[in-house]
Amino acid sequence: MTYEKNQIYEFAAMDLVKEKEIEESSNCITGDTDYLLPKLKEAFKKASRIDIIVAFLMESGVELLEEELKDAVNRKIPVRILTGNYLNITQPHALYKLKDIMGDAVDLRFYNNPERSFHPKAYIFEYGDNGELFVGSSNMSRSALTYGIEWNYRIDKATNKEDFIHFKRVFEDLFFNHSIIVDDIELKRYSKNWKRPKFYKTIEEDNEEGLVETKVAKLFQPRGAQIEALYELKKLRSEGVDKGLIVAATGIGKTYLAAFDSKDYERVLFIAHREEILKQAQQSFKNVYPNKKTGLFYGQCKDFDAQVIFATIQTIGKDEYLNSEVFPKDHFDYIVVDEFHHAAADGYKKVLEYFKPKFLLGLTATPERLDNKDVFALCDYNVPYEVRLDTAINKGWLVPFRYYGIHDETVNYDNIEYKNGKYDEKSLEEALLINKRAKLILENYKLYNTERALGFCSTRKHAEYMAEYFSNNGVKAVAVVSNPRSTFAMEREEAINKLKKGEIKVIFSVDMFNEGLDIPSIDLVMFLRPTESPTVFLQQLGRGLRKADKKNYLNVLDFIGNYKKANLIPFWLTGKSQVSAKSRVGDFMPSEEEFPEDCYIHFDFKLIDIFKTMAEQTKKIEDKIIDEFYRIKEYLGHRPSRLEVFTYMDDNIYANMKSKSKLNILNDYLGFLNKIEELNTNERNLISTEAHNFIKKIETTSMSQTYKMPLLLAFYNDGNLKIELSDNDIYESFKNFYNYGSNGIDLCRNKSTQNYKSFGEKEFLRIAKNPKEAFLNSAPEYFYEKNDLYCLAESLAAFKNDNAFLTHFKDVIDYRTRRFYKERLEKSNNDI
Repeated sequence: MTYEKNQIYEFAAMDLVKEKEIEESSNCITGDTDYLLPKLKEAFKKASRIDIIVAFLMESGVELLEEELKDAVNRKIPVRILTGNYLNITQPHALYKLKDIMGDAVDLRFYNNPERSFHPKAYIFEYGDNGELFVGSSNMSRSALTYGIEWNYRIDKATNKEDFIHFKRVFEDLFFNHSIIVDDIELKRYSKNWKRPKFYKTIEEDNEEGLVETKVAKLFQPRGAQIEALYELKKLRSEGVDKGLIVAATGIGKTYLAAFDSKDYERVLFIAHREEILKQAQQSFKNVYPNKKTGLFYGQCKDFDAQVIFATIQTIGKDEYLNSEVFPKDHFDYIVVDEFHHAAADGYKKVLEYFKPKFLLGLTATPERLDNKDVFALCDYNVPYEVRLDTAINKGWLVPFRYYGIHDETVNYDNIEYKNGKYDEKSLEEALLINKRAKLILENYKLYNTERALGFCSTRKHAEYMAEYFSNNGVKAVAVVSNPRSTFAMEREEAINKLKKGEIKVIFSVDMFNEGLDIPSIDLVMFLRPTESPTVFLQQLGRGLRKADKKNYLNVLDFIGNYKKANLIPFWLTGKSQVSAKSRVGDFMPSEEEFPEDCYIHFDFKLIDIFKTMAEQTKKIEDKIIDEFYRIKEYLGHRPSRLEVFTYMDDNIYANMKSKSKLNILNDYLGFLNKIEELNTNERNLISTEAHNFIKKIETTSMSQTYKMPLLLAFYNDGNLKIELSDNDIYESFKNFYNYGSNGIDLCRNKSTQNYKSFGEKEFLRIAKNPKEAFLNSAPEYFYEKNDLYCLAESLAAFKNDNAFLTHFKDVIDYRTRRFYKERLEKSNNDI
């Protein structure tokens, strides 16, 4: 049937009041201006039971119903939600948000038949004997519940009981017989494996599509990775832990995350090593909680009375401020350490050892050992949330990159002095400051249509040289360096503003832009110096990966010669941890599948030959271990203990050493030290004795829990060795050991011991029973029971006052405890 134009006008001129009456009484909801959302909100208010079945959940949809979901929790209304995980459309942060709002009050499940499509959309509300059901096309997302064209139909139980009961019966069958429970483990597993679907642009994606006014109103609310991290941090604190490390790629919003997480704490300290980072952080915190007084603490700025203080480590670490008259140890309830990979430095350690906050949060994109210092150890390997660069790109939170490895023959690095893992700065500078190399860089730069670029140089002189060369050849460029002297150098803020406005095309710098720079529109980065650290490499790469309007990818130009560690660059490009990125000895290139989604990586064929040759020339692992021992010794200025070897050893060397038990020097550290003649006279007297064999037994004892450590500490007795332990000795040692939050995590996670903080002697002795029996079975030559005492073998009594033995006894306990933290984290990641 067709209509004439005047008939169409007649339809449009219907009485609006009458149309409104029809609309309100109708069971049809058709979207556009007739939203499903207000109907759901009304139903939530009066429901005594709620069941939801949708093909997918989006963060935006959960957010729209947040108040109703909270009200359901407060009223103790049972809520069940069945959703799909097919094609990864359901956002993991939507599930995290839902779980954070409702906790155990929601029974959340995934439909679990991957062979069958899952497209239902229904919201079922019961009010005692009555109820209503909305069925149609609306998933739980902003567009589906508000502005999208979605058709839904309301079924009233009172007038259509048969259909209502049928839908409810099918829901019950699907929910109980065709689903898996989304608990914390499943939630973490789903998030870890989730990748942004290719077709996401065709459905709503929060923070990119949706209503402009909604985005503005919700600008300073947790988003994406922040939602997931906040949930995991809250869970970590519920387990009694007082410190944690968040590993998140540049561009995820770690500063805002810290602001959201610290919101309920009275006094907060934010520590960074650069003033510009503090100023940016202060503004972010003000946006999150504008009513709190914030202040800066560096140079001439000393705001002692602010609730939230932003301090440079150089200032807050001075002795004049680390005392009870200025800042008592417990002055701050919450401490944030930005760029936590710096925290192993002495200045940071001094501050962290002084203050005793209720919670310490470390933030970093690159936690791998900087100068081989174990950053993870500072937080006892408590890493509640981790999203590496590859994951962030796969999830669509950062743009992909197009990487071009360009063979640079202009510099022969074999002629430059290399010592302690670094090239001599002056010799390197001289080698890089040649027109032939600058010409190569400029020619490659001009191949790409770039508006805003960064170039990372080796020294100030190198940056100024490159800025001058580019400027003299028609490309507006400046150098940003400390204490600029050249006419081609400029202050940081002025240069950034000019780059943003398009008044200059390139900024050349040394390390000043590795951290704390936020220019999302950067579309090209150039690596103009030999990259010797995965931390620096990923920091510099991350400078250009932030999302921006009309920016689809980042171009990366890397000028590579025959320098040390060049062959590791392909593995660093995977964006994974240093260990997982390069754990296979002999490999010189990752597989294509190991790189982040939609990223393009191209190396000049000459570079492939260099990588292959370098991989073939790699030393034997035995030689590497010994070299690494002496490197650590030189760094520390003394012979390292087991704990120090474990803490400072290169990750890849440790991973390879650990996989070969006969080469693992930490399985018999005394024997290793004896072999390389590093023992003193008293220690040499321990070799091949019962004391030596006992230490080896502890070095290699199996540990699925920490229970053996407090038992051994009871024998150690603060250096006054006990041969016999009473029940009270064991109880006191266990109580003290588990009073430390990181040790108590496993007790907290076990239902039978989660109330351990209120345990008395009887309960702790019950826990101690397992390690006691384990030692009796695995090492009966050293442990036995006599009457009501638990004893060490008489053969060890002769070493009761032997300082060398006692030192190694305590060292092996500390090492095994630290190693347990690391392996607990690894197991947790592998179980997901």
